[in-house]
Parts: sequence; structure tokens; C-alpha cells
Amino acid sequence: MLKAHPKGLMILFFTEMWERFGYYLMLGIFTLYMIAPETAKFAGKGMSNMEAADIYGTFLALVYLTPFIGGLLADRVLGYRKSIYIGGVLMAAGYIGLSIPNSMLAFYLSLLLIILGNGLFKPNVSVLLGKLYEKPEYEHLKDSGYNIFYMGINFGAFVCNFVAAWLRLTYGWGWAFSAAGIGMLIGVVWFAFGTFKFPEIKEADKISPKREGDQPIGRMFSVLLIPAFTAAIIGWFIPGNIFGSDSNDAFIFFTIPVLIFFFNTWRSAAKEEKAPIAALLSIFGVVIIFWAVFHQNGSALTYWAKNNTNRELGPKMEKVINRIAKAEEASTVPREQKIVGLHGENHGSEIKSSYYFDNYTKELPAGNLDGKPDDITDEEWAQIKPELAAKYGKVNLWPTELQASINPFFVIVLTPLVVAFFSFLGRRKKEPSTPGKIAWGMFISAISWLIMVAAAIASGNGLDKASVAWLFGVYGVITIGELCLSPMGLSLVSKLAPKRIAALMMGGWFLSTAIGNKLSGVLSGMWDLFDKKSNYFLTNAILTFAAFLLIVSLLPWLKRVYNEHVGVGK
Repeated sequence: MLKAHPKGLMILFFTEMWERFGYYLMLGIFTLYMIAPETAKFAGKGMSNMEAADIYGTFLALVYLTPFIGGLLADRVLGYRKSIYIGGVLMAAGYIGLSIPNSMLAFYLSLLLIILGNGLFKPNVSVLLGKLYEKPEYEHLKDSGYNIFYMGINFGAFVCNFVAAWLRLTYGWGWAFSAAGIGMLIGVVWFAFGTFKFPEIKEADKISPKREGDQPIGRMFSVLLIPAFTAAIIGWFIPGNIFGSDSNDAFIFFTIPVLIFFFNTWRSAAKEEKAPIAALLSIFGVVIIFWAVFHQNGSALTYWAKNNTNRELGPKMEKVINRIAKAEEASTVPREQKIVGLHGENHGSEIKSSYYFDNYTKELPAGNLDGKPDDITDEEWAQIKPELAAKYGKVNLWPTELQASINPFFVIVLTPLVVAFFSFLGRRKKEPSTPGKIAWGMFISAISWLIMVAAAIASGNGLDKASVAWLFGVYGVITIGELCLSPMGLSLVSKLAPKRIAALMMGGWFLSTAIGNKLSGVLSGMWDLFDKKSNYFLTNAILTFAAFLLIVSLLPWLKRVYNEHVGVGK
């Protein structure tokens, strides 16, 4: 199958694989690092769930906002390869910078380097891949090429969490973040080797020619970035806040001039370019909702995995609780509390409160962040009751960040099946058009959240630990939706975008991702406000289904534009 594709595909495949290894390694432990106590053996930042969700959403938003600027620079000034080199080195420096302990300045500066580096790297690898498929003998393979490329992204995302878990539990957070930086540097070296080995990559790297009426790059930045950053400053410093936090206000205000810029790009385009640009902007607007719910895997679903999922690898947690309950009957602590096990059994006696029970009983104190059972670490367990730890052994839990590998695992497994399925339909002239695939992806994603509604109801909305099978279920279904939507979005941009602004429009795709990511942080920040987690997950399902209905209403027009500018589709 690969022999029919351009040779440069596998160079970009492994370049992106290593970049995503570093990125998702960092992202998999990012929230855990922020909420980890400052007093722990491997100290974190000691933030609340809401604070961590706000930073997480803002970081994700900016990571996917800067590609629009990086795309513009690549189109007009730097070219794709140079942008990839610069971006990769900046990201590596940012990951390694996160390993510096006890410094909030280093923390935020490192995040800034990652954001800027990703802006130069991310859109231009995707555009460069599309350039390889512009030859007539490759054009019909573009969708499958992006699916294969997407599998590389997720192979890196799958492996990285196992590396992250081992390093941070054995040596600390800094070693894990440093591993992300090393992975990024390997990706840069591999890309340099591929450029030397396969000249077709260098040949595809051409700065777009200027068209009459195009604004100079300096003017574009002056009419865009200065107003955008000015708006962001206004949003940050206005009294109070409009959208829940100062960072939300700053981001929303920042995006307004950017959205106006894209609107003016459409308005000033040549007649033959207007319809493709309008179609892409419509798709960008709809998929915002997909990213808003999908990227909760690093926030809300991480909270669910940490606090509400049975992650025990050793003896049943219920037995451990029963043992402690009996051992604690004679303890003397100021406040009395009746202890209830995970499945509602009453131990039959009034016993004293302890740190352990404050985190495990159904009658939790108000100080607990999300009002639901939390997991105790081996270190805390040994500190609280060293004699019981010695007698009964450790509480063995699989690391929370491993849940982030479930989605890329399914991408790797399901990508060949999805590609084969669409090839099967293609041979029978029944393959959906690229916009049609995106619509199906949105519908399947909406269905996936109903699985988490069932998970929350089945576990008593957090009163019991839920089976890890629910996480596999939601990720398995949403991955099918993702494979119909995300790589197809990349493919659609490469097909419809005018060549002179291909990277800029790819940046527009990532801009929609940025807005969705910020909304994911806003939604995840409401996690503690939902006593019934089933209602939280149902909200995600309703939002996604509404986006599906919107794209279905646009589908006839999108198909017409697609057929006129790309080819016949269903």
C-alpha cells in the first residue's frame, strides 16, 4: 500500500510521530503536574482543578492559535522546511524548560516557547505533506495519505504516556518533561535526514508567489497582530470578567481581529477563490464544537480517570478499605465519622476520621476538590499508616496518564480498518466526499459521549469507582469519529485552499482547533459544579449533536463546492 505513495510520506510520518511523542508526553502529565501537591516527594504546582483547567485550556488554545501566524510566515517568508526546523527547536527548549523546578517564571516561559514553536511546526508539516500529493499520480491517494500520517501522530501519542509514567514515578516530573524535549530533537534530526535523502521534500518547499492585491507581510502583521494583542490586553484588564476568567476574556478578545482578518481574506479573494475559502471557513466554525469536547481527554476525562475510575492493579480496593476500617476503630481523632465502603457496606461502628477516609468515603468533607473519592498514593499510604502498609502491602494503581494512551491506541488499530472501509466504498463508487466524512465524524462523536453518560449513571455519579472499560468504550467510539473528521479536515484544506495561501488556511483549521480547545478548558472548569457527572457528559453529547445537525444543513452546498473545485463526491 505504501509503495503507491510519495517516498516523503514516511519521512513526514516519523517527523510528526516524534513531535507528537514529545507534545502528548507533556500534555499527558500537564494537568497532573499542576494539581500535584507542592509538598509531595515530586512536587507539583498545587493548583485546584479549576485553576489547572483554565491554564490547560488557555495553553491548548494558544498552541493551536499560533499555527495561523506560522502558516502566514511560511507562505510568505520562511518556507515550510525552515519553519519546521525553527519550530522544532523552540518546542524542544520549552519541554526541557518545564523540567526546571520551583520556578513559575520558567514554567510560563517554557509554555510560551512550546506555543511559538508549535505555531511554526504544526501547520507546515501538514501542508508539506499535501504538496507531495499534488502530482497527478498521487492526487487520488491524498485522503489515505493523511490517514496514514495521522496514524504516525498517534503512534507517538500512544507510546509517550508509558515513558512519562515510568519517568515521573521513578525519577520525577523533570525527567519526563526532558524526555519530551529529546523526542522533539530526534524528530528534527530525522526530518533533516529525510530532506537530504529525498529531494522531493525540498522541491515541494516553495514560497507562494505574490498575487496582485496581496498585502505585504509587514502590513498584514501590523493590521492583524497589533489589533489582536491590543484586544487581548483589553480583555485581560477589563474590570471583572465576561467569560469566566481573565484568560478567557483575553483569548476571546484576541480572536476577534483574527476572525475579521479571515473574513477580509475571503472578501478580497478572486472570484474563483471565494467559494472554496467560504466552504473552509464554514467547516472551521462547525468543528470548533468537536475540539471543545474531544480535548477534554487531558482535563475532564483525566479527572474522571484519576478520581472516579477503578485503577487498582493489586487486591480489591474494597478489601483494603475494610482492613483499615477495622484497624482504625480504636483511633482517636477529633471528628467522628461513620465509614462506608466503596459499595455501600456499613462497617457497623463509629470510627474516627483520617486523611485516608477523607479521600475515600462517600461522606467527604467540603474541601475535596470535586466532591468524589480520590486515589491515595503509595507515599501517602505509607506516611499515614506505615504499620498497615508494611502488613498489607502497597495500593497498586496504574498511573492516571496511561488513560491518555487509549485514544491513540485505537487510532493505530482502527486507521487501517477505516482506510480499508473507505477504499472498499470507493471501489463501488459509494465513498462519501471529504465533507461527508466530516459530518459522519461529528455524528459518531456525539454518540460516544452517551457512553460516559451511562458510565456515570452505572457508577452512581461517582459514588462508586467505575470500570476502566467505560474509558475504553468512549475512546473506541470517539476515535472512529475522529478518524472521519480530523485527518479529513487536513485533507480538505489541502484540496480546497488556494495554493498561494495554503499554509494560512491550514492555520485557519488550527485556529478553529484553538477556539475549541479554549472552550474545552471552559467546560472542564465546570467539572466541579456538576454533582451529577452524567449531566456533564450529556451536555457534551448535546453540543456535538447540535454541531452535527449544522454541518448536515450545510452539506449540499459543501458538496457542490467540493465537486466544482476538487472532483465528484457523494
